[in-house]
Amino acid sequence: MTPAQAARLAASALIAMGAVAQPAAAQDVPAATVEPGAPPAAETLAAPPVPSAPPSLPERLGQAPGTWDLSRDGTNRRCVMTLVLDSGDAGQKLRFPAGCRRALPVLNGVAGWLFVEGNVRFVDRNVRPVLEFTRRPDQRSLVALAEDGNRYSLVPLDIVAMRPAGAAGSPESEPAVAASPNPAPLQAAAPVPAELQPAATASAAPAPGLYALDRFQQRDTCRITLDGTGGGVHIVPGCHDSGLEVFDPVRWRYANGRMTLTAKRGHSIDLVPSGDGRWRREPEVGTAFVLRRVD
Repeated sequence: MTPAQAARLAASALIAMGAVAQPAAAQDVPAATVEPGAPPAAETLAAPPVPSAPPSLPERLGQAPGTWDLSRDGTNRRCVMTLVLDSGDAGQKLRFPAGCRRALPVLNGVAGWLFVEGNVRFVDRNVRPVLEFTRRPDQRSLVALAEDGNRYSLVPLDIVAMRPAGAAGSPESEPAVAASPNPAPLQAAAPVPAELQPAATASAAPAPGLYALDRFQQRDTCRITLDGTGGGVHIVPGCHDSGLEVFDPVRWRYANGRMTLTAKRGHSIDLVPSGDGRWRREPEVGTAFVLRRVD
């Protein structure tokens, strides 16, 4: 074998060894694993935000003023009161009818209210706590345990926190934003087919006449009469419901599916139909309040 032939033979052997070693080295690098059916990262869409429920409890002092309903759980004893921002000898002032002290004796020791750690607190003349309220899990009412073991519910009826941000009378309302120079013209909505339209609201209005008040586990504790549409309210003699007597409704009206009873001092509560001529209080918290039509 000549030297030239030996050189060509050695070169061929080296080329063959490289071809064998190259696939083996390639096996040392793992390939990226792609899960079947997994969408590309760029196509993953975030879940839409869940709309939050409108607030009904105050988050700060300025949202607490307004009308509240205080009741002792498990009884029909209640009081509709007003919390105001005016400063008194013991925190802010609160106002309620004199009969509330008979219905709820715990109020005999209440001289004012405070807003502490996000909750309402009733205090005595020495600013010592009488009822320290905390939020219920439903975030629609407050609850407090008195020293005598009785539990009390405080339900907002019409307070600043429940009003729209720009509502009149709200201290936190802001100036409206100026409209654009050339607003787009308004377009009328498409008419709703007659078969899909709801029944006239007038048919759902409460009928004037005699109504009995049902409470918790008690029925017919008191009776009232409703005059003609949007007229007066009269408590029938022989009423055994101190809470209703304290509230002292004098007129009523019906609008937007709700019946509103208004007291002599200006407080009000709303009721919604619950079937069979009954109207229940809304929100349905605290002691039951159901008006039942008496035939």
